[in-house]
Amino acid sequence: MSKTLEPRAAELLKLLVERYIHDGQPVGSRTLSRMASLGVSPATIRNVMADLDELGFVASPHTSAGRVPTTRGYRYFVDSLLAPESLPQEVYASLADELLPRDRAPENLVQAASTLLSSLSHMAGVVTVPRRNLAVLRRIEFLPLSDRRVLAILVVNQREVQNRILNVDRDYGADELERLANILNERYAGRELAGLRRALQDDVMDAQNRVNQTLRDAVAVADQAFAADEQQDYVLAGGANLLGFSELADVQRLRQLFDALDRKRDLLNLFDQCLGAQGVQIFIGDESGYRVLDECSVVTSPYYVDGQVAGVLGVIGPTRMAYHRIIPLVSETAKLLTQGLKTE
Repeated sequence: MSKTLEPRAAELLKLLVERYIHDGQPVGSRTLSRMASLGVSPATIRNVMADLDELGFVASPHTSAGRVPTTRGYRYFVDSLLAPESLPQEVYASLADELLPRDRAPENLVQAASTLLSSLSHMAGVVTVPRRNLAVLRRIEFLPLSDRRVLAILVVNQREVQNRILNVDRDYGADELERLANILNERYAGRELAGLRRALQDDVMDAQNRVNQTLRDAVAVADQAFAADEQQDYVLAGGANLLGFSELADVQRLRQLFDALDRKRDLLNLFDQCLGAQGVQIFIGDESGYRVLDECSVVTSPYYVDGQVAGVLGVIGPTRMAYHRIIPLVSETAKLLTQGLKTE
């Protein structure tokens, strides 16, 4: 926790951060004296800037240049000086038009949210796919295919349909597959997919008579269909937007950043930290714990399905992003995606 700055220093830090966010150039004392309404001289401002430098809120990139905010300076600005803003009505309307239609599949809503975050922020938009443990099985059907394959059709969360091709150990007829599906629907419809595979396996352990042999056959076919994905994934849009920021223009840094976005592991680990957060969470510079993001800020918020955390969405950009715009954008997008993903 940073020490509380006295009003004059806080005002000058706020002006410096806002100016640097606007044009990306170091800010000098003379510039601040023209902007400030404090009625103080450039010499006084220089003294205050020297104090802020010593405290770690600002730094001088070059001897003769002005100063720029540090991670600590941005953090103080975001936590203590940033005035909350409402999302402009036209931006909210654009989000609602894409995320609230009731006839869109969840994967399409996730893609739309990522694209909107990117296009409206002019940075990179990221949305993790809804977690599997929120998927509730409503019905399963099987159709026979050639070469010992079966098409499994899962109806999940009222309206989502998932098709999966299963490789089985023998050929099945349509009537036999219908009987197996009926058994599964009778026993397991309304159960969460995350725990369904385990329940199937436990039930099979108790199967002893001929009636339960049919259950064993059903489980043998369905096991692949209920296999949970090992790792959560995400949808990324607008990565190329990051090329337009001078502080991210170093070729080696960009290569490392895009490699990290492509591998996904680091970003998924970071987003996992946000699953339990209440509302917007902000990682500035090295706060993320990942060196590749040291020149970036990540603004995130969880979104929900039927009251449970389903995933995280956010914006990735330079540390000098316009926080007053990005924070409400991320917050409202999460709320609207939550509404769009309601299953009832």
